[in-house]
Amino acid sequence: MFSSSTTYRVRYADVDQMGYMYYGNYARLFEIGRVEALRSLGVRYKELEENGVWMPVYENYSKYLEPAKYDDLLTIKISLMEMPKVRIAFHAEIFNESNKLIHKGLTTLVFLNSETQKITICPEIITEKLKVFFE
Repeated sequence: MFSSSTTYRVRYADVDQMGYMYYGNYARLFEIGRVEALRSLGVRYKELEENGVWMPVYENYSKYLEPAKYDDLLTIKISLMEMPKVRIAFHAEIFNESNKLIHKGLTTLVFLNSETQKITICPEIITEKLKVFFE
């Protein structure tokens, strides 16, 4: 298993009239978490795209446990439970400042060849970096 964490401060623009994070913003936090998880491996999403690999979202699941609130410092934990093949599944957990789990979810992406726009296997740059976590 591979896991990575990053933090995010809830901004005024993220919340609704009640001061709770707007539900649509959790997908954005998942994206922040997975981009930073890849970056922690030394893989930049921009470089993947420059090398002809796109990663569109295939499915996204969210479970709201408690609201994030204005000015909360959140920890976004991303985990990969299995080695990716043609799909990569990012498990997300979001914790508040008290380290309480307030949100969890799963985002699955596929690897797409940008030239042919056909599904392809996980790029070697990712599998090489992840090998150590799944041996």
